[in-house]
Amino acid sequence: MKIRIKFFKQGDMKFIGHLDVMRYFQKAIRRADVDIRYSEGFSPHQLMSFAAPLSVGLTSNGEYVDIDVHSTGSSQDMIRRINAVSVEGIQVLSYKKLPEKAANAMSLVAAADYTIQFRPGYEPADEAAWFDGFAEFLKSPSILITKKTKKGEKELDLASLIYETKTCSCPVPEEKQEEKGAKTAPGIFLKVSAGSAANIKPELVLDAYYKSLGQERAEFAFLIQREDVYAAEYDEEGNVHFVSLDELGEEIE
Repeated sequence: MKIRIKFFKQGDMKFIGHLDVMRYFQKAIRRADVDIRYSEGFSPHQLMSFAAPLSVGLTSNGEYVDIDVHSTGSSQDMIRRINAVSVEGIQVLSYKKLPEKAANAMSLVAAADYTIQFRPGYEPADEAAWFDGFAEFLKSPSILITKKTKKGEKELDLASLIYETKTCSCPVPEEKQEEKGAKTAPGIFLKVSAGSAANIKPELVLDAYYKSLGQERAEFAFLIQREDVYAAEYDEEGNVHFVSLDELGEEIE
């Protein structure tokens, strides 16, 4: 039986890299007594696959891991069991059964949502106006950048890879609220291409805007959070629709 788990990664856990998160989940699954399946062979391992690695320093409300199990309790029971053994900063949000022939989350990733706000102490005089300018820049018909790859550098046009953008009011992380002096702050929402075909990090988009201003982005100036991850579905006319990976599963009663 295939299961998709959605979880958040907050607080100090943002400093934990992808490989350590994988090891953490392997231990949490054992401690929660999940009836997970193991691979066969000389060195068996848990059948587990993560959707998309999250950059160190970013928080997230929408991370995914797929597992295979022999048997399972209800969705609510399994969420309770895993969260009971989880560390602060990682909590399971949903636990859903997938169709037997469902592709794993990693192969489905096509887009991701992010919110961006200024870190306390780095704000411009008028935050809202700054993000208004950023949003207007993202409407440009062409946004050319130079992206570094394993094979060198290549020129990339971000415009076609940014699917949605709008200014928003972002919740300030609880540990930053006193420093910020507010519970919400001006920010921007981005839906961008993700996955193996064209993975666009929000830092690339920020760098493109700063370059247009003739400035350089301060390394720690922003708080960036991934909100969700999507698969792409196409209608009969070939139009793409993005569906949250969470919506591809169903609750277990």
